[in-house]
Amino acid sequence: MIYLGSDHAGHELKLEVGAYLEEREFEYRDLGNTFNDPDDDYPDYAFAVAEAVAKEEDAFGILVCGSAQGVCIAANKVKGVRAVAVLTPDEARLTREHNAANVLCLPGWKGAIEDLKPVIDAFLTTEFTGEERHVRRINKIREYEDNAR
Repeated sequence: MIYLGSDHAGHELKLEVGAYLEEREFEYRDLGNTFNDPDDDYPDYAFAVAEAVAKEEDAFGILVCGSAQGVCIAANKVKGVRAVAVLTPDEARLTREHNAANVLCLPGWKGAIEDLKPVIDAFLTTEFTGEERHVRRINKIREYEDNAR
């Protein structure tokens, strides 16, 4: 399952991402903002998506705000989430292969869906390598999360 979320600055791009996911026949669920509300707050949607991803094995999230940075910061507060703001297919592939990233954050202010389709594809179709060094590093993050809360 892929969970989508955005604030007002990312609303239009999120709708385009949803349409693209439908076109590609990916199953997704939109967790809001369901209408363009200029008084909404990006952490609300970032937390909703991140919590859904953290609870479901093999789930992904795609978040959109103006810069991609706000939702990325908020999503990374949720234990088990490794959110990234990337703009190229190579960055998306590497974050999946090396970091097992599970939430992709995109910029509504400067992200054009045609430019982002290859990024989305790379993120959703690249597998984590499972190499020992990458597993070790992710385990260090998990251990920190477990002990820091």
